[in-house]
Amino acid sequence: MTEGGHADGAYMRRDGAVAIIVLARPERRNAVDAETSARVDALIRAAEADDEIGAIVLTAEGDRAFCSGMDLKEAAQIGPGHGLLPGAGFCGVTERAISKPLIAAVNGAAVAGGLEICLACDLVVAADHAIFGLPEITHGMVAFTGGVQRLAQTLPRAAAMEIILTGHPIDAQRMQALGLVNRVVPAPSLMDETLSLAGLVLANPRSAVTRAKALFEAARDLPLPDAIAEGHARADHLMRSTDSRAGIAAYAGKRNQRRDSE
Repeated sequence: MTEGGHADGAYMRRDGAVAIIVLARPERRNAVDAETSARVDALIRAAEADDEIGAIVLTAEGDRAFCSGMDLKEAAQIGPGHGLLPGAGFCGVTERAISKPLIAAVNGAAVAGGLEICLACDLVVAADHAIFGLPEITHGMVAFTGGVQRLAQTLPRAAAMEIILTGHPIDAQRMQALGLVNRVVPAPSLMDETLSLAGLVLANPRSAVTRAKALFEAARDLPLPDAIAEGHARADHLMRSTDSRAGIAAYAGKRNQRRDSE
């Protein structure tokens, strides 16, 4: 273990109902090797299985890099791709279905696989000095574990192609303007703002949060009529659950109280 790092490349801590998974290889700009990828995968599985955890934050040590992608030193020694996990992808994130909200707290450069991680998250909060990009093209490679594909699904063609084909970095403010980052905040406020956003999510019934996320994932690639039909097919769970009935009753009770006081 190097100074400031962690033996397994990542660790998890808790803040109430939020699990915070931290990449801990600042001396390598939080590049992900095979050991780190397996460690993050295990931590996410543990957080998913823990009923007391309602949301997961992914961040990193230091202020220079969130994640610089795969560990090129390891790749040069044993070949690329050892940080890819079947069914989970790069760093155990980019190709897996996660039922709980996943929030990236981007404390520095998020490039290559680092950007692919961000694109796989549900929400992204970035420090104002953070940069993003897919520099693989400059090294004769392509970001194939979700980077190109998610940009194709989320951005207009010209905006996506600029990121993909130039490999040039983009600042946090531009990423927010493109709709790929939710909030840009001063670096010292990054974790506080991220936890505040997580708190807004967790203020809602967890079953509704989980079902809304699942419906979004099911519907985003469907034609609108099929997406609407998918919602109707799930209506009993979405609108007639114990939580939804309690929410309707509470809302009706508050309205009645207001009327009585008028």
